[in-house]
Parts: sequence; C-alpha cells; structure tokens
Amino acid sequence: MTLTRRVSSTIPHFVGFAKRSFKSYNLPGYPSSSSSSLTHGIHVFHCPDQVGIVAKLSECIASRGGNILGADIFVPEKKNVFYSRSEFVFDPVKWPREQMDEDFLNLSKLFGAATSVVRVPDIDPKFKIGILASKQDHCLVDLLYRWQEGRLPVDITCVISNHERGPNTHVLRFLQRNKIPYHYLHTTKENKREEEILELVLDTDFLVLARYMQILSGHFLRTYGKDVINIHHGLLPSFKGGNPSKQAFDAGVKLIGATSHFVTEELDSGPIIEQMVERVSHRDNLLSFVQKSENLERQCLAKAIGSYCELRVLPYEENRTVVF
Repeated sequence: MTLTRRVSSTIPHFVGFAKRSFKSYNLPGYPSSSSSSLTHGIHVFHCPDQVGIVAKLSECIASRGGNILGADIFVPEKKNVFYSRSEFVFDPVKWPREQMDEDFLNLSKLFGAATSVVRVPDIDPKFKIGILASKQDHCLVDLLYRWQEGRLPVDITCVISNHERGPNTHVLRFLQRNKIPYHYLHTTKENKREEEILELVLDTDFLVLARYMQILSGHFLRTYGKDVINIHHGLLPSFKGGNPSKQAFDAGVKLIGATSHFVTEELDSGPIIEQMVERVSHRDNLLSFVQKSENLERQCLAKAIGSYCELRVLPYEENRTVVF
C-alpha cells in the first residue's frame, strides 16, 4: 500500500459534489476486473481531522477482505480538516455493494464527515451529463469522440446549443448516428431560455459547458443544484471581449493557457479544477496560435471531467479545490 500524507496550505477547493456514481471503465494501470473475481472501488472522505481516521478507513476495507491499492491523504497545515482518496480491490460476493454503502456511512457518522462517497466503476451506473455548446465545435467534438472511444466514462443525455447547426453537419450526423438528442434554443439578451434548458437536463448528474458563450444566471445554478463545469481560454496576460486570441497574438504574448472550473454566479471565478499552459513564439502565426489555444481547451476540459468522474476533486476553503 502506498500512503502519502501531504501537509500544505496551498492546494485548491470546489462547490457541490455529485453523489451519483457511474459504470464500468478500467482504472489506469490496473487489470480489468473481467479477468478476476476482484473489483475496483474508490472512496473519498472529507471530515474534521482527528487521530485514527486512516486506521479506521483501512480497517473498514480490510475487515471485508478488501485490499488498498493506493491512498492519498491531505491535511492542510493549521487547519482542522482531513481529506483522503483511496483505491481498493474487493470481492463483491464477500462485500456486497449495499453493505459497502452501510459500512462507509457508519464511518461518515463516526467522524462527522462533510463528504463520504464510494464508487465501484464495474457496478455503479455512469454519470449522466448534458453538454451545452455555442458556435465553436472544437471542445464539443473532442468530448463526443472521447465518449465514442470509451475514454469518457459518462452517458451523454443531450447536447444543447444556442447556435443552429444544419442537418448535414458532422456534429449533427454524429449525434443522430449515436441517438444523442440535439436541442437548438435561440437565445436573446432578454431570454436565455434557461427554464427550457432546466427541463432538458432534469435527469443529469452534472453539466459541461463546451465553449457555451452564454452566462448562466444565479437562478439557473440554484435551481439546477448540481455541478456545472466550464472551460475558457487562459491567455496570459488576460484578454477580455471579442476575439481574445487575436488580441493576445497582436500583443505578442509568450504563454497561453486554458482553465476548467466550476461555474458560480461570479463570472469565470469558480473553483479551479484543471489548468494547462503552452509557450508560443514569434514563429507562430494567428492560425497556429489559435490551434494551440483550442488544443489546450480540449485537453483541459477532458482532464477536468475525468478527474471529477474519478472522484479526485473535493471542496477546500471558500473557492478552492483539492484535486488528488
């Protein structure tokens, strides 16, 4: 068992935690459970810090015949809070899923946990997500192809856009072929169609904004009540308004980036999940500059969704995240 106890006050935080788990994909570096009677599980825990938490977590898993493959612990300096994420294998015959929930619930009560979530990828249903997009396709197309290849462990319930796509576009053809509903909702300043969007995403576990160029209101976020993950450029220094890539290119920046974060009422200021950067130079023209920026956005959004689905993201302080 690999166990690291990290003591730091510099690691990030987030808002809600979708409680629903999802179905089967193999954890990187581990054999498929189809070749063994053992199944993989993941447990995350967030509670006030005290002596004996790690011992009790280990005892809970070991007492049911489970074996911890790896554990990551974070206890911020001078803060009475404990975070952990454990990966383990177990025999589902000896430790039924319902019993596992009960065992971890008892631990949660014992330590007064704010978060205690367990997921068994081979047993639990996948997260259901809705994707919102505008005119730009690069992030949307990337997510669709990752999903098709089994590299995005979610079920896409619908794609919603304020931009109309013709019936013969590659996105529409892909969605029709895979029976994913597409909803075009024309928006104006006076009507963002939020009530209709809320009806369409009732059955989702979280939402992804794949370059959706509309601001979601506080009413929408409160009514939806679950997490919304966004992606935007992180051009350094920051450029706002129309055509930020052109602004940054003209200013001769040497470093560009992308940021994926949770959506809050404060525009583009929600808790950060993932950030990526890349150097550009005088040798780049505007086309290569934009291509590099869009590629970062694709990678950053996919990485953030993967981290979220693997239960790697936990709330920390007011506007930060712990990302294991």
